[in-house]
Amino acid sequence: MAEPITDRHVVAVLRPFVRATTPMLAALRDSDPLGLVRRVLPDGRTAGPDATDRDVAHLRRLRHKVAEGLENMRVPGTAAWSRMTVADRDDWWVNRVGRFTVLLAALPGLGGVIADRVPVQDTLAIAGQGLLLCAIAGEHGVTDPADRVRLLATVLFDRDIDPAQAGRPTDAAGEEREAAELTEELTRSSVRHGRITLRAAGRTMWRFGRTLWALGDELDKRPQGRFYHRMLGVVPVVGLAGDYLGERSALKRAAKAGKKWLSTHA
Repeated sequence: MAEPITDRHVVAVLRPFVRATTPMLAALRDSDPLGLVRRVLPDGRTAGPDATDRDVAHLRRLRHKVAEGLENMRVPGTAAWSRMTVADRDDWWVNRVGRFTVLLAALPGLGGVIADRVPVQDTLAIAGQGLLLCAIAGEHGVTDPADRVRLLATVLFDRDIDPAQAGRPTDAAGEEREAAELTEELTRSSVRHGRITLRAAGRTMWRFGRTLWALGDELDKRPQGRFYHRMLGVVPVVGLAGDYLGERSALKRAAKAGKKWLSTHA
């Protein structure tokens, strides 16, 4: 019989996970996703030697209108993002970033009930929920790793971890090394391409999920989709839609529970 998972074990798994989410979230939140678009917008300097003053003026007006439209998009790096409320940003994380993590988690549903015997879906889903909770914590000003550990432990595993225990690493050097291993794909991608590629992000999500998988049956406690989503998920091909909708529902439940915890503990 397997030994029961202790709070100390949960903390040992969650602390490097929380640390590893920081570079992923920093890339998603603080990077300027529209920078490249802005750089290639036409202006007077790219009008060419034969351009008239009218052509130059037209290109400048076009650049201004396009740039203004980009700044009104509610994504990180724009003026519209800086004007959003905390609640708006919470919703953005669920609806934008959540679609990426949920879609990754739902892909095994193409195999129907057979794929459900393989922990791929749960692995990616739990990683997505953990990443989302850390993102929401950041929008609420909660940056202390111990607080984030307690948040994840409560929402994902229904555990009330003692603050002192959550803030005390069992092996500081090992924790730092494990966090670096979890994000090595992001580091390699940044060095090689100057940015984090979709492939690197996907592989990192898989690593995130695998480290949480060490908690075994505790993963069954995470927020789940509705029962009818699970019923649809066992049908081959159609199961993809059921799994996607189910994980979207579960992600929203995780976000709601996380915001409730933050409102009383932040």
